[in-house]
Amino acid sequence: MNAIVALCHFCELHGPRTLFCTEVLHAPLPQGAGSGDSPGQVEQAEEEEGGIQMSSRVRAHSPAEGASTESSSPGPKKSDMCEGCRSLAVGHPGYISHDKETSIKYVSHQHPNHPQLFSIVRQACVRSLSCEVCPGREGPIFFGDEQHGFVFSHTFFIKDSLARGFQRWYSIIAIMMDRIYLINSWPFLLGKIRGIINELQGKALKVFEAEQFGCPQRAQRMNTAFTPFLHQRNGNAARSLTSLTSDDNLWACLHTSFAWLLKACGSRLTEKLLEGAPTEDTLVQMEKLADLEEESESWDNSEAEEEEKAAVTPEGAEGRELPPCPAESSFLSACGSWQPPKLSVFKSLRHMRQVLGASSFRMLAWHVLMGNQVIWKSRDVHLVHSAFEVLRTMLPVGCVRIIPYSSQYEEAYRCNFLGLSPPVPIPAHVLASEFAVVVEVHTATRSNLHPAGCEDDPSLSKYEFVVTSGSPVAADRVGPTILNKIEAALTNQNLSVDVVDQCLICLKEEWMNKVKVLFKFTKVDSRPKEDTQKLLSVLGASEEDNVKLLKFWMTGLSKTYKSHLMSTVRSPTAPEARN
Repeated sequence: MNAIVALCHFCELHGPRTLFCTEVLHAPLPQGAGSGDSPGQVEQAEEEEGGIQMSSRVRAHSPAEGASTESSSPGPKKSDMCEGCRSLAVGHPGYISHDKETSIKYVSHQHPNHPQLFSIVRQACVRSLSCEVCPGREGPIFFGDEQHGFVFSHTFFIKDSLARGFQRWYSIIAIMMDRIYLINSWPFLLGKIRGIINELQGKALKVFEAEQFGCPQRAQRMNTAFTPFLHQRNGNAARSLTSLTSDDNLWACLHTSFAWLLKACGSRLTEKLLEGAPTEDTLVQMEKLADLEEESESWDNSEAEEEEKAAVTPEGAEGRELPPCPAESSFLSACGSWQPPKLSVFKSLRHMRQVLGASSFRMLAWHVLMGNQVIWKSRDVHLVHSAFEVLRTMLPVGCVRIIPYSSQYEEAYRCNFLGLSPPVPIPAHVLASEFAVVVEVHTATRSNLHPAGCEDDPSLSKYEFVVTSGSPVAADRVGPTILNKIEAALTNQNLSVDVVDQCLICLKEEWMNKVKVLFKFTKVDSRPKEDTQKLLSVLGASEEDNVKLLKFWMTGLSKTYKSHLMSTVRSPTAPEARN
């Protein structure tokens, strides 16, 4: 993500100042900030954290340090800076993080080296701490234009026993040229930046309370309130943020947080090139994402109401302290521990067919395509999850309803994929039903019980799989056309796994088009059964299994498509209305 995140401060002596900023570099580092330095300026520290390689390099003539007052660098001169305006000390190497996956570098210093970027950050800093302020002066706000970039700004106060009003004014800003991207990232940036602010304020509050308890500063502040010269000469009047928070590693932690913020915000939203109209799977996924966002907003609102109710503490509860939330604690020092996902047990449909056997796999695939309930009983939860992830690729996204692992049996109307522990009983009518299939995973007792295809897979060699159903599918049964084509692709060894996956996508799209035609013909136009039979013959889906498959897949159509058809029919400009 091409953006800059910066921490700004309103100094009582010098006005708005940029304290610390992190920018993204896609090209080689500029002179004085990277590998182009002199041979004596080498890496001083290097460590691995969260997939980002963190380095510290010496930079010569940095504008943030005011090292060269006669240079043409855009930074302020050393004489125009006080302790409250400075973040990195003179001669500090700064911070550089290398993202090995994308070859992107995240550079942190007090000011950007590029004059144009310095001007943009400087203007955003001034506006965030002067005119562009939300009611109450503390909170998030959005401003900007096409020329100077768009800014997400969150202003806040830090406690200081020597400051006017016992607090100092700061802001964290995120600047980018893409207005739409920044607006779409608002909820993400607000939550993460709020976590950084909470930790800064918490550390400063502890220092403030300790200073007030040990030596109240009110008398000293009153004596210097009307003596500007003494106020300016007083070393404690303009205190650095590290002094206010009593954290010597503050800037290193802020660099880690800002670098992670830029990386995470850039990877959460990606652009995809769509050729033609979006598929049904894409529409359903977008609808599910919208539902999840609405649900999360409702949860956030309910939690806010609960917090307001909990603000009134009963008598005798003053000494109690709520435990800190693990998701928000120590955000500066630890930006989240990412764990790589485990490798899948079942690699693909072809692998599952080799493990289960051709006949058992055909029975299982038939029930999956028909919309019957598929029940897996195993003690290995990861195995059940892997099986469902592979089987769901045969169905449209809208037809998949999964309960990965349950402590009790769930009815078929709630899920068509159900994972159970072996001791969980299954009702007798379900075991005898033709609309359910059960896959029981047992521990193999002898080596000859190991399924075919498991010799090279130690995770599966210890199991045997038993597939049963109240309506077993005969080997000579024709079955749905798509099942026969899927089996033909799986048995063709000349096709790689990736090619088989693409074949499966094409087959699903072909049959979803038939589902759309049938839905329009029967549900929207309400044609008679005789015409429906003729249509099924034209579509090549007149067999019983194909008809059942189309009716089940019809439940996976997106709400967007259905509402579009209904609105077209009811529109006064529709052909039916004109006739």
